[in-house]
Amino acid sequence: MRILDEHALPQTSGNAKSMLATETARLARQIYTRVPHDGAIVQPVPGLLLARHSQIDADYVHTIELPSLWIAAQGEKAVTVGTEVYSFGGGQMFIVPVALPVAAQTTLASPSEPVLGVRLDLNPQRIAELVLKVYPRGLPPIRQRSAGYVTNADLSVISAVSRLVECLSDPGDTELVAPLVVDEILIRVLRSPIGVHAAEIGFADSGVQRVAKAIAWLRNNFAQQMKVADLADLVHLSVSSFNEHFKSVTSMSPLQYQKALRLHEARRLMLSASMDATTACQLVGYVSSSQFSRDYSRFFGSPPSKDIARWRQQAQVPD
Repeated sequence: MRILDEHALPQTSGNAKSMLATETARLARQIYTRVPHDGAIVQPVPGLLLARHSQIDADYVHTIELPSLWIAAQGEKAVTVGTEVYSFGGGQMFIVPVALPVAAQTTLASPSEPVLGVRLDLNPQRIAELVLKVYPRGLPPIRQRSAGYVTNADLSVISAVSRLVECLSDPGDTELVAPLVVDEILIRVLRSPIGVHAAEIGFADSGVQRVAKAIAWLRNNFAQQMKVADLADLVHLSVSSFNEHFKSVTSMSPLQYQKALRLHEARRLMLSASMDATTACQLVGYVSSSQFSRDYSRFFGSPPSKDIARWRQQAQVPD
């Protein structure tokens, strides 16, 4: 395996640049060692996942991404949320503040230089506790929100993530030391250029948390008929203010978000329960099977029967 060279890392100066390159390369080696094949492996530290991908994706991988922090050690990925596209690579971090339907794609990878990354779920309760220490005078004004945020990770963040992965080699460190390192990572992220956006995850009355509350309702009731006015009332906002907040945080409207949830669930039912498209579309709340087929084709790139056949064929191909 070749590790990302320092020229691909965020531009810093002199010795700091060299130290950042060295630490990022060390993190890449740790991930490569712990993830012996392509895929994402859940780790014994709650909310921690390590990933490796050695091929560029020809198609988008559609999934529901929970509030999370991604640290890229090598390679590049692109994540599409609604109308927004976020690209990040080695030495950068990417934050998703709320649960979102996303389309992810590996854009730079090879067997000798695979994508290597760390994902850490963001716990709103823990962030709320840490925010009080990082922002004792309250959050600064937030001019603009978006569905995701990308920034260069500095040496302190990369080093902390590397030590977290290192903790996995010792059960005692995994149990006792790793939670402390996770807190360190969160604190350093909160103090980063995108920290104020991560901090909003922990504030009950923030715009992000109000949208998160509406999203929680949608995820639990996606098959039901939904009125935007009722959702706005649920989070104590006017309809116009709610629509504005929701679009800024998710890059889609509430109705588009509900549709994405329905399509994801229908695909899951057809794949895992061998359900036919007509039954699946009815269970997720569609009245018209033809409308479902049109929406499905636009969202996933091919009609239900063709898409599901392709996934089943891929699942039968031996590694």
